[in-house]
Amino acid sequence: MMEGFTVAIDGPAAAGKGTVSRAVAEHFGFAHLDTGLLYRAVGAKVLEGMTAEEAAETLQAADLDNDLLRTNAVAEAASKAAAIPAVRAALVDFQRSFAMRAGGAVLDGRDIGTVICPDAQVKLFVTATPQVRAQRRFAELAASGEDVTLEQVLADVQARDARDSARAEAPLKPAQDAEQMDTSTMDIDTAVARAIELIAARRKG
Repeated sequence: MMEGFTVAIDGPAAAGKGTVSRAVAEHFGFAHLDTGLLYRAVGAKVLEGMTAEEAAETLQAADLDNDLLRTNAVAEAASKAAAIPAVRAALVDFQRSFAMRAGGAVLDGRDIGTVICPDAQVKLFVTATPQVRAQRRFAELAASGEDVTLEQVLADVQARDARDSARAEAPLKPAQDAEQMDTSTMDIDTAVARAIELIAARRKG
């Protein structure tokens, strides 16, 4: 069993990092953590009336099992909460502990390779153009019955990119040693195959 092999996958919303991460984890038999769900769970609690700091400090594993975490309102609340240093600090230990579990782990988020796991054996930064990501997100939201327009979703994507990249604490950016993958013109099978190829090469090395 492999001890502490960590794959850090970062990138903006709707770039495909979650889908790639899940597929990679399944392929290699690694545990997977969508760290964005931690912040979405905090965002959901904020919408219920908690402060962001209180929500992060009292977060339970059961809070991650909630269909409402995928709504646009929760995503917006999560992005705002993630800019608060005290919120990020409250969630760091959980993420780092998960990353070091026996058998290997894949974590996806926005600061995994830069802050949470700077010593990860593999770092990927998955991105795509704002227009492509907005189209993907719009299709996802429309399929779930949300009443949104493509223009609204694009504006939300651009606002979130600006907020995530400009925040003082753990801004969204590629780690210096991350492999960058632009999925704008890739289908999901191609993106997954490329990620698996990169990880397999690093494991052999």
